[in-house]
Amino acid sequence: MSISEQARAELAELAGRYPVARSALLPMLHLVQSEEGYVSPEGIAACAETLGLSTAEVAAVSTFYTMYKRRPAGKHHVGVCTNTLCALLGGDAVWEAVRERAGADHDEVSPDGLFDLERIECQAACTHAPVMTVDWEFFDRTTPAQAVEVLDRLAAGEEVRSTRGPVVRGFRAAERTISGIDDDGLAGDGPNADDLMLATLHAAAERGVGPADGGPAAPSAAVEGRPQA
Repeated sequence: MSISEQARAELAELAGRYPVARSALLPMLHLVQSEEGYVSPEGIAACAETLGLSTAEVAAVSTFYTMYKRRPAGKHHVGVCTNTLCALLGGDAVWEAVRERAGADHDEVSPDGLFDLERIECQAACTHAPVMTVDWEFFDRTTPAQAVEVLDRLAAGEEVRSTRGPVVRGFRAAERTISGIDDDGLAGDGPNADDLMLATLHAAAERGVGPADGGPAAPSAAVEGRPQA
């Protein structure tokens, strides 16, 4: 599959946003994935041509990061965190349930092409462990049964909303948003923070501990997503 002219123009637009054009390579690779479903040889060549790099240089970057797929991805990317905290709180059980439901293992696509599974070391959401993401949207404090229900609903074509973000839209749509070419109007979709994220700030405020004492600042209305007076 060849890269469309629109995609080539958008790759050039991304490159033009940076003082040093090659700094745009990471978002450009996400844009390629939104177009091709993975980082294809054609996508690598298009990035290399746009940035004046060799295809070897682009390929080296695309193989370093696990978010870039070098084979066609499934319709939905499903990541389950199994790092220490998530594992202790049930992440391994969530992973086994997802693996069994999808009929695939780590870095594999389910036979029906719907789910691309990844066992992830950390999703940077330890406050909400165990965590699963679908197309990089969070499903917090999930259980094996809840994880399977999410996959069942997606397989049935139902609308599924993440815990603190937008409706799950599919891997390609998510990759386009991550590329930064546009945010699809999703920047304000979902809360900025919740009580779990702000727990230590609230505890510090209750104890009168603030920046002058070497502690964290009290949560502000802006941080909590409330309109300021």
